[in-house]
Amino acid sequence: MKLLEVLKHWVHKRSDLSSNLLKFIMWKKLNRFFKENHSLLITAPSVAAVLIIFRLSGFLQLLEWAALDQFFRLRPSEIKDSRIIIVGISETDIRKIGQWPIPDGILAESIEKIKQQQPRVIGLDLYRDLPVQPGHEKLVNLFKTTPNLIGIKKVIDSSSSFAVNPPPALQEKDQIGANDLILDSDGKVRRGLLFMEDKAGNLVTHFSLKVAFKYLQNEGIIPKSAVSNPDFLQLKNQVFPRFQSNDGGYVRTANGGYQVLVNFRGAQNTFTIVPLTDLLENRISPDLMKDRIVLIGSIAASLQDYYSTPYDSGLNSSPQRTSGVEIHANMTSQIISAALEERPLIKGWSEPVEWLWIFTWSVIGVALGWLGRSLPTKYRFYSEYWALITIVISGVSLIGSSYLAFLAGWWIPVVPSLLALLGSAFAITSYIANLERKERQTLMQLFERRVTPKLAASLWEERDKLLEDGQVQGQELIATVLFTDLKGFSTIAENMTPKMLMGWLNNYMQTMAQIVLDNDGIIDKFIGDAVMAVFGVPIPSITNEEIALDVQKAVNCAVEMGKALKFLNQEWQNKGLPSVSMRVGIATGAVVAGSLGSALRQDYTIIGDTVNIASRLESYDKSIDGGICRILISEETYEYCQDKFVTKVVGTVVLKGRSQPVKVYQVLVE
Repeated sequence: MKLLEVLKHWVHKRSDLSSNLLKFIMWKKLNRFFKENHSLLITAPSVAAVLIIFRLSGFLQLLEWAALDQFFRLRPSEIKDSRIIIVGISETDIRKIGQWPIPDGILAESIEKIKQQQPRVIGLDLYRDLPVQPGHEKLVNLFKTTPNLIGIKKVIDSSSSFAVNPPPALQEKDQIGANDLILDSDGKVRRGLLFMEDKAGNLVTHFSLKVAFKYLQNEGIIPKSAVSNPDFLQLKNQVFPRFQSNDGGYVRTANGGYQVLVNFRGAQNTFTIVPLTDLLENRISPDLMKDRIVLIGSIAASLQDYYSTPYDSGLNSSPQRTSGVEIHANMTSQIISAALEERPLIKGWSEPVEWLWIFTWSVIGVALGWLGRSLPTKYRFYSEYWALITIVISGVSLIGSSYLAFLAGWWIPVVPSLLALLGSAFAITSYIANLERKERQTLMQLFERRVTPKLAASLWEERDKLLEDGQVQGQELIATVLFTDLKGFSTIAENMTPKMLMGWLNNYMQTMAQIVLDNDGIIDKFIGDAVMAVFGVPIPSITNEEIALDVQKAVNCAVEMGKALKFLNQEWQNKGLPSVSMRVGIATGAVVAGSLGSALRQDYTIIGDTVNIASRLESYDKSIDGGICRILISEETYEYCQDKFVTKVVGTVVLKGRSQPVKVYQVLVE
């Protein structure tokens, strides 16, 4: 039992330790993610916030209206609503009748002929508040005896138009509807009224809705308050959401009365139009209007009862402006189709959902711009094309999805979302460009004149692996370190003027440095007359073959240095300058390579025991002869290059400052 309790206690402690360790690791990962991706986390909400503020300020309203209008124009033509017939009074009809307004007698004759075809509803979109002789008594009598006839009045009295009273006979029978239309600030009709209030505060049903009510009455459909919201109208299963001030692309728009967005069926001539003269002269089918809605109104251009709709782009040479009676036909058709066929109504999202949609596309823009930078090194050349192509595809997807949503009856914010996508992509791309400029500057400051152009290009391609927080992060790797020093340099320095010594030493250093670069090494530092070079950094060699190649390049570099010094000595002797010999120490092993220094000054260097061994090999036992260039290498270096160079064993020695013995080899050169 005691053993069991001990085991339980041990398991419990191990479980707590594992849990705490997991939490620590997760916290470290999260902290690193936020640290490395703070720009992504800031850019997306910032761009989205700016676009939302712009939108709420109304700066994008015209663009959003234009996008909606374009969707209307792109939408496939809908089937003509055969339930509605328009008797249009054209320029030809007016010329034939000889006056405007047309006399009451002719209007009465027209209505009588329509009644003979037994339509379900007749809508008279003509003002008849005053008599137009001859035939006024006949028209009044017809008003009184036609229960399915709906007349109009104009309710809104403004600086640009006056209120117009309805025909008294129809007013008495409550067969009147308001024919007022709402114009947006760009002069287009996009909203329609279902109900409104007159000056006395009385509720007035709109003409289109009144006609639709009359038609749907025969279908057994009566208006009622919606179950979901008692303030909304419901016809059968369809609820008509009331327009709010900021619906869709609108911003702080007046929403008086009961407004809805108009889902137009099409541009002008969408409905069947019968000329008035053809009706009067019996040139139409005798059952054309049976059980249908017949709307009577003017379509003559001279009467200026025309309005701009989404189908009028403003760029057309011949604008597709739509007559008032056709707009009422669209509204009536929208109401009836919604009730009978559940044709979609146009509605918008709530503002929080729209903001989330804009923010989502801002995140997508940032992600696409950032992912281009995260491509594998071999595909980095294509990162700019990646960003451009993916952003174009995303933009098309956004517009396409918004268009499909429109076909289903949803008006979602396409313009601010597209601007959020492009804006965030541009912002993160600019950030990345600035970041890369700083990274390139950092790398060049650390490595310029130390590496070949080829290696510099490789460094830039591998920068993601090298740089962290603006510094070359410390890497533990296997490298080969080379130290050189001149024999008798102190004596030479005593016998030369400083200026002559500087020129002589620079000649030597430039030659040796170029040999290092030619062998794909990097110059770590110059220390007086000494040179420290490293092979296998900063891009680490992973495989044994790669490490062996670094070793061979380092030893070959030392051999070439000896040959170059031989030629330098000849030149110096010809100029009366002293000649010298050199010592080289080479060691292979683990080192740590990275940036060292402060924010004001940084240097790329290598530290580790391998560096110390190479340095000590160079200065070991100066009595060992090697000719013009003595080269001593460590056992690890020897193992990687023994088949490539002629060597001999010096012995197993304890180098200065070390306690562990090292087996030393000498590379023999001619």
